[in-house]
Amino acid sequence: MVTTPIQPSQHPLAEYIYKFEQGDALLKDNPNNLLEVVGILKSYGVVLDKYSNNLNYIAKYQFLVLFPFFKYFNGDVSFSKLLKHWWHDRINYEYAEYCMRGMLWHGGGKLDEYVDSKEFKVNCDRAIKAKLKSNPFILGLNKIFPNFLLEQAKMSAYYAALGQFWRVMSDMFLSLSDRYDAGEINSIPDVVQHILDGLVADASRPITFEVDIKGEIYTIIPEEAGLTFLMETAVPYVEAVFFRGFPFLGTVSYNAQANQVPHGQEDFTYGALYADPLPVGSAGVPPTLLMQDMRHYIPDYLHSLYKNSLRGEDDLLVKICISFQKSMYCVTTAALQGLAPHPLGTKDEQEMLANRKFLEGWMNRFVSSCLVNVNTDVLKL
Repeated sequence: MVTTPIQPSQHPLAEYIYKFEQGDALLKDNPNNLLEVVGILKSYGVVLDKYSNNLNYIAKYQFLVLFPFFKYFNGDVSFSKLLKHWWHDRINYEYAEYCMRGMLWHGGGKLDEYVDSKEFKVNCDRAIKAKLKSNPFILGLNKIFPNFLLEQAKMSAYYAALGQFWRVMSDMFLSLSDRYDAGEINSIPDVVQHILDGLVADASRPITFEVDIKGEIYTIIPEEAGLTFLMETAVPYVEAVFFRGFPFLGTVSYNAQANQVPHGQEDFTYGALYADPLPVGSAGVPPTLLMQDMRHYIPDYLHSLYKNSLRGEDDLLVKICISFQKSMYCVTTAALQGLAPHPLGTKDEQEMLANRKFLEGWMNRFVSSCLVNVNTDVLKL
């Protein structure tokens, strides 16, 4: 066991706490893990580019459209595209909306506070009146149910926020792939550092939202609101999508008497870090739609690894899910390194104790995750 200058941790995942304190990642550093993580993040970066573009399109051009039949078409509607859509020969934008709704429902951060503020309501009221001034029925309905359209506007705000967050992450993952191809990324810690540097570089990037209604711009979230990339999108996203999530319809019962869903949101463990790659209906449901999307953009070197494995391409989505989960532990490592109260390499005992308390708190949430599995090759490729 690794020795530390302070008392050994009694936590069941103490070895990972020590790894963190030494600057290592949650995922074991070896050539196969590196190849999987970089390769799957390249594919994920391409998919996130498409997700981001669509979320931003919906936020801006489908604002208060109550029946957005063509929201996944990004303004380019054609019969051939419609046929592909019906045949499911397309990107599964439904998964992007699942993540958006997860963030909206779980909340957290100043964005969650801002969409409940008087300022946000005033901004939305102006846009609502401008958008629907020729629709007395909907305006009348809004008077009877005053939060009806406001809730739709809140959802649009989260479309925009997640779209802006994924724009940054897509560029970050694609540049990681470019650096790997150039020989600049040679280990899992290199991957974590690249992600951490990207998060820090865009930490204060403003999150804003405005819509164009009949040629006039209506600001819904101004820059003056002080919402930023890291604290208002990155941290709530990790919480809502990596950890909590919520069960997909049909996997468990939402009936309160069935007691299959936890009573408290803080007890949800349906996120990517808990996902069983096989959809067994338990906590941690695999994001199968995302796996379907990423399979189209897997780089050749990762595809070769999959094809030369025990089952070849027969369980390709399971392999993609395992690789994706490994990559998300790297992203989580970078996020926790950035959120730690003090530098993890500190030699000051009080700072080390503060970091230890911080890490043990987070490790409590990893006990039932797939952390040990991805590090012991239980889920073999």
